[in-house]
Amino acid sequence: MAAMKSICLYCGSSNEVDPKYIALAKDLGKRLAESGYRLVYGGGSVGLMGASANAAHEAGGDVLGIMPRFLLTKERIFEQVEHRIVDTMHERKQMMFDESDAFIVLPGGIGTLEEAVEMLSWARLGLHSKPMAFLDVDGFWSPFFELMSHIVKDKFTPAEFLEQFAHTNTPDEAIEALRVRHIDMK
Repeated sequence: MAAMKSICLYCGSSNEVDPKYIALAKDLGKRLAESGYRLVYGGGSVGLMGASANAAHEAGGDVLGIMPRFLLTKERIFEQVEHRIVDTMHERKQMMFDESDAFIVLPGGIGTLEEAVEMLSWARLGLHSKPMAFLDVDGFWSPFFELMSHIVKDKFTPAEFLEQFAHTNTPDEAIEALRVRHIDMK
């Protein structure tokens, strides 16, 4: 496995969220740029997506946005960074996967959850071994981790699968968790 160069970000696109989530997204974007990682994300200029991409861009980072055509008016593409327009959500998710070495999941809605769970499912099926970190603030992801523990406890998934992803509380912790897991998966 090559060195980790690009990190895919899954996160919410709502501007109506608590400002603490926007602040977390900005902090993560800045830290990814400062650490030399390219940010691959959904291409929008709104919500946590826009906040993280703008912060990475302002910090001199490399950013790639991938947007399906039908979302151009809703999520408004962030024109200042490299972007690719695709026809479907499936193409968007596949390209985000192909362009990334690891994943960070910030707070978000059903779309964010769906993207993260799909990548976890692919990992569980042995289709990839790219690491993932959930970046939390105020326990946002705690119910998800309770569900994962329940799934393991009831033997629907083996306990070692939990090593595929990390539950972190700061951007630096998330980046480090990915770095360590990426090395361990080589």
